[in-house]
Amino acid sequence: RVPGHGVLGGGPTPLSRCSPGPLSGLHTWPESACAGAQEGPTWTRGRQGGRGTPPLGQRPLTSPSAGPALTGSPSPRSKVWRLSGGLEVPGALNWEVTLCLLACWVPVHFCVWKGVKSTGKIVYFTATFPYVVLVVLLVRGVLLPGALDGIIYYLKPDWSKLGSPQVWIDAGTQIFFSYAIGLGALTALGSYNRFNNNCYKDAIILALINSGTSFFAGFVVFSILGFMAAEQGVHISKVAESGPGLAFIAYPRAVTLMPVAPLWAALFFFMLLLLGLDSQFVGVEGFVTGLLDLLPASYYFRFQREISVALCCALCFVIDLSMVTDGGMYVFQLFDYYSASGTTLLWQAFWECVVVAWVYGADRFMDDVACMIGYRPCPWMKWCWSFFTPLVCMGIFTFNVVYYKPLVYNNTYVYPWWGEAMGWGFALSSMLCVPLHLLGCLLRAKGTMAERWQHLTQPVWGLHHLEYRAQDSDVRGLTTLTPVSESSKVVVVESVM
Repeated sequence: RVPGHGVLGGGPTPLSRCSPGPLSGLHTWPESACAGAQEGPTWTRGRQGGRGTPPLGQRPLTSPSAGPALTGSPSPRSKVWRLSGGLEVPGALNWEVTLCLLACWVPVHFCVWKGVKSTGKIVYFTATFPYVVLVVLLVRGVLLPGALDGIIYYLKPDWSKLGSPQVWIDAGTQIFFSYAIGLGALTALGSYNRFNNNCYKDAIILALINSGTSFFAGFVVFSILGFMAAEQGVHISKVAESGPGLAFIAYPRAVTLMPVAPLWAALFFFMLLLLGLDSQFVGVEGFVTGLLDLLPASYYFRFQREISVALCCALCFVIDLSMVTDGGMYVFQLFDYYSASGTTLLWQAFWECVVVAWVYGADRFMDDVACMIGYRPCPWMKWCWSFFTPLVCMGIFTFNVVYYKPLVYNNTYVYPWWGEAMGWGFALSSMLCVPLHLLGCLLRAKGTMAERWQHLTQPVWGLHHLEYRAQDSDVRGLTTLTPVSESSKVVVVESVM
């Protein structure tokens, strides 16, 4: 086969060889092309095994529980992931996926190692090109038969779901992932801004663009899924998967049903690649920036940043090798479910609000923002920091704990007890940082416990960034704190964080 023929010549995509094909109005599974790709129960005419099983290669995609739905999930699990029997059977490295992993980390290193200026130039393309792809895919999607049904399904709310705690848990945690809250990335990137940068306006723009992009992308996805449902003659709920299955299985399978499928598949996966690289840029930048800021100035040496970025990428690559083995998907699910879970982020965000609003002081923080941008933000922000946000975070966190369900992969594989213990170890490694650091500060301080607490929670005034202080008397009038001398204008906090 000539390289590139699939995209340029309009040939079939590899995924389409393991796709359903029409046979007398039925959607069949070409088992000759998907040998070894089928997992789980045998697909039959309404029941498993027994009499009435069609010949091999002509089995309608009908499950006794799910109806005539096609998810396409067995093929990637066997063909690409090569799943082993469980977490206790790691198996060998999948060299194809390992090379893909290496091909992702190498550009991340060379894009980040020179700092945010070089990264920013690259992000001009990686952050804007996905919007071009989304527009192209949307135009193509809405012209397909069944697209309108998919869009209606997307826009029609199911109000009964609001009574389910799991919906609120999922929505709350998704916001944290989408906005990168509690990950330190926004703080690290914001540290490179000018002192007088309007961070208040940036925060509002970030929220609007983020939510607007997610809403717009929904039209792209569900227009294609509506076409897929129409092609199969099933309800759209039968083809709309959640999680990774939607992006990597259901949507690509729908693309194979479109004319010139390789072109749309290439655009879609190239867009996913750029989005993933953007996320990696921010994650590595946030980690390296925080690490270098902790080092004293006496530890500075030439090429400090370059070496730090290289070590960070190399360490992450080594850790990721555990996820590209035959049992790597089980390890990945552990990290995804526990280490980077909404429970962890909610815990961190709650304590951030407590420290800023109640230890440092919401009014003092508002004064600092006014000093930076020249005006005081909306008073609603102060009430959010003090009451609304911490209460919502703690409420969803409590729901997460009360309605906790042990991790089950693909609704079939139950993790062993030591796997769950490992997952909770990942989660607690982040969650315990706050109380352990507080305890360490209290133990190192001198005096009685009350004196130690007062000392640790008392802001320290210093001679930092005096040249950035606004000279306008109107700006000075925005503050509510008692005026201080010229030698102590800028506040820094030695908080329990």
